[in-house]
Amino acid sequence: MFEKILIANRGEIACRVIKTARKMGIKTVAVYSDADRNALHVEMADEAIHIGPPPANQSYIVIDKIMKAIEESGAEAVHPGYGFLSENKLFAEALDKAGVVFIGPPAGAIESMGDKITSKKIAQEAGVSTVPGYMGLIEDADEAVKISREIGYPVMIKASAGGGGKGMRIAWTDEEAREGFQSSKNEAANSFGDDRIFIEKFVTQPRHIEIQVLADKHGNCIYLGERECSIQRRNQKVIEEAPSPFLDAATRKAMGEQAVALAKAVGYASAGTVEFIVDGEKNFYFLEMNTRLQVEHPVTELITGIDLVEQMIKVAAGEKLKITQADVKLHGWAMESRLYAEDPYRNFLPSIGRLTRYRPPAESAHETAVVRNDTGVFEGGEISMYYDPMIAKLCTWGPTRDQAIEEMRTALDAFEVEGIGHNLPFLAAVMEHPKFCAGDMTTAFIAEEYPEGFDGVKLQSEELRKVAAAAAAMFRVAEIRRTRISDRMDNHERTVGSDWVLVADGTRFDVRIDADHEGSTVHFDEGDHHRVTSNWTPGQPLAHLKIDGEPLVLKVGKAPHGFRIRHRGADFKVAVYTPRQAELAALMPEKLPPDTSKLLLCPMPGLIVKIDVEEGQEVQEGQALCTVEAMKMENILRAERKGTVAKINAGPGDSLAVDEVIMEFE
Repeated sequence: MFEKILIANRGEIACRVIKTARKMGIKTVAVYSDADRNALHVEMADEAIHIGPPPANQSYIVIDKIMKAIEESGAEAVHPGYGFLSENKLFAEALDKAGVVFIGPPAGAIESMGDKITSKKIAQEAGVSTVPGYMGLIEDADEAVKISREIGYPVMIKASAGGGGKGMRIAWTDEEAREGFQSSKNEAANSFGDDRIFIEKFVTQPRHIEIQVLADKHGNCIYLGERECSIQRRNQKVIEEAPSPFLDAATRKAMGEQAVALAKAVGYASAGTVEFIVDGEKNFYFLEMNTRLQVEHPVTELITGIDLVEQMIKVAAGEKLKITQADVKLHGWAMESRLYAEDPYRNFLPSIGRLTRYRPPAESAHETAVVRNDTGVFEGGEISMYYDPMIAKLCTWGPTRDQAIEEMRTALDAFEVEGIGHNLPFLAAVMEHPKFCAGDMTTAFIAEEYPEGFDGVKLQSEELRKVAAAAAAMFRVAEIRRTRISDRMDNHERTVGSDWVLVADGTRFDVRIDADHEGSTVHFDEGDHHRVTSNWTPGQPLAHLKIDGEPLVLKVGKAPHGFRIRHRGADFKVAVYTPRQAELAALMPEKLPPDTSKLLLCPMPGLIVKIDVEEGQEVQEGQALCTVEAMKMENILRAERKGTVAKINAGPGDSLAVDEVIMEFE
């Protein structure tokens, strides 16, 4: 077994590999850029080596710099994680030439499966059904339009060397094919250093289901069940689960056997994933093979009990698999929610900045529930504009799918993140969505269920009443504390009454609170009541309560006359008044937001790539105005309505903050 391995990656996956290596008694070497000098993976590793400036194409994907770090550290093997150089055959070949073991598949398998065009041809030869498409390379936008017409819209434009949703566009028209081709080509060049593009038919209403395979260097190969990855946004997975609520045993077996056959056809050795799209009749089609560890590998680990990183290291060291196909049993259900530095209220645009508060729920493992959080950040750390915006992967396990979902709901409620925009509210909303709960989803789930984007959640009336009762009880506790201020003036005693008026998310509740040493009973005007117990103290940002004996977790912030409450994806204010204060509050004028209808504001911190219009030009609704790049993704900003450009305040190459004015309209 190896004594020391280098991890050619950063963030969450580097930390994940370090944990298993430490468990196996293997020393680890981290590499880091200027932006990651104080990163968690650098702190966790036994040693760390600096490899260059923040941009990945000047540090993490420069093979010579990684090779120099390997030589300097004396590492015997390298784990590439995912992304960066994980599917780069030149890197695998360089390691082999230097006598360093690559903890991954042979370079030949990377080359044949990493290229989507070649992999589809091999899959066809191996008898695996594939999606119709044009397997050749496309030279320019005109050819892309011509091929798209021949295949028939909609089509998927893809980077041949792509992955992680980068370099992918769906086109429904000639114009979208032309724009999508150029954007995909640019993203592919920036992310992978390879701008080759191909086009295939976009299968509508598909599910994205993938098979985990594990192979050794002795010809043994098994599959470890499937993962349902249909909850996607912009081709980037958001929520994954294992197993799939859609597959039956026969389809699972057929997909698994095809995945194994494909892996054997290319001499695969290591952990890998064969991705399929599956239609409503359970027909499945080969999509691609990822010759690396997947981001979502924890859900497979949770239902099989197999540490995939450990198996990868053992296979790389030449060991035979000790697990046979018959040994693979799927136990219970696992969920993974990807926590991204993306603002769901701004159409999920990237958000960068400092994590002023980062408190994930406590990890735990019991017979009936598991909570796991794979992360590469820490409180006080900075989310950089140079890398993928994923902050953490929150995973839960339960004996059934419903229990795994309920564990995830509670864990999301208890996850505290402040300082940046993040998608926790959206993740919580999906966990409550009836279609998701029923397992009835496709890759179009987010587009169909949130066609206008995500603008928050409204709690059901019964849940809102419970939150209102909790807020009333908490406010009473805070009021009592305020009456105990020392050095008060004589004859200025404050008393806390029992009658209160609550306005929760715009809904009024008139309540009476009966309190004792155990807790509070909150009576509503309608005659019903809720019993609230808690050890919450004023100032705590997270409240663990019980309402009528059932647990309730609330994120609690300060707000005038009450609290800002976040729960199950909802984010609203609860104002608590005395009856007289409520009368006066009803007379207060409402403050209106400023009018920005004639301004194009930068929706995220980013770089202006291109300005498509000129001052004085008339623009039409939907017309492209400019392109902003952030976190390796290009975003085209379009006109919301017809108008004339009055002034342009920024140009290509300018870096802008959120809400900076790009251009003004008459």
